[in-house]
Amino acid sequence: MFVFFALHARSALATGKSKFLGNIIPYSVPSNWDQYWNQATAENGCKWGSVENGRGIYNWGQCDVTANHCKAAGIPFKYHNFVWGSQEPGYVQNLSQPDQKIAIENYIKAAAAHYGYIEFIDVVNEPLHAVSSVAEALGGAGSTGWDWVVTSFRLVRESFPSSKLLINDYGIINDGGAITKYIKIIDILKNENLIDGIGIQCHYFNVNDFPADWMKYNLDTLAATGLPIYPSELDINAGSEENQSIIYQRVFPVLWEHYAVKGITLWGYITGSTWASNTGIVEVDRHERQAMTWLKSYLRSH
Repeated sequence: MFVFFALHARSALATGKSKFLGNIIPYSVPSNWDQYWNQATAENGCKWGSVENGRGIYNWGQCDVTANHCKAAGIPFKYHNFVWGSQEPGYVQNLSQPDQKIAIENYIKAAAAHYGYIEFIDVVNEPLHAVSSVAEALGGAGSTGWDWVVTSFRLVRESFPSSKLLINDYGIINDGGAITKYIKIIDILKNENLIDGIGIQCHYFNVNDFPADWMKYNLDTLAATGLPIYPSELDINAGSEENQSIIYQRVFPVLWEHYAVKGITLWGYITGSTWASNTGIVEVDRHERQAMTWLKSYLRSH
């Protein structure tokens, strides 16, 4: 079985490149997944609200689908995520703040006990847009303005000392004001050696209409922190195959060719199975849309 996956991993689009090109794995691994991608993130399976079905009751089944596939294929696994206000167990909102902190600590420790080493971890997801319901329990704004984020990273660093710890948010690549706020958090984390990379979600609503030169400028601004950048959740939609491909041709090279970008993760690829309509680049019948045809050609020479 390991040989089977290893052979498929060697056929991925970014095999042999200096950076990875990954994608999500939903409830199961699509049969053609390995021919395209060489890094994986669980779509929903590792989020706190998915894992902890009741207090202290952890169900790793869906998260395991991605983690086990990565292990068998010999490709990086990214855990997404530990702290995010949009998907948390319902019970935590009814706990006292001390118990809320214990709950998130126990969840992180349980993940460490279950998985051991993980290559990449989105520690806090969308701190600028979806503040966790346990933020006050983790220190709230505190003296730094972002103590709850700092505490989250401390807890994860303690349990995963060798993993690359990332922050992740949307609306960064296309918004200079958001970048300023983001870098403030990043610098605070850097001062304690708590962060190893910058995640920037690149959904269609951030990149479809954004000029390539401005995108490059914003990447340069983030890169000035000295940290590697990991564009995540990349998806592009359009009214036609041709227009979708045109947007890919404008957006993807700026990300891929930037010196600070060390890997890109798309957010789905099969039409009808992505979270946002018209973002697929391969049809259910395996027909490759123009965007995928272009992407394959581009990566052969870059």
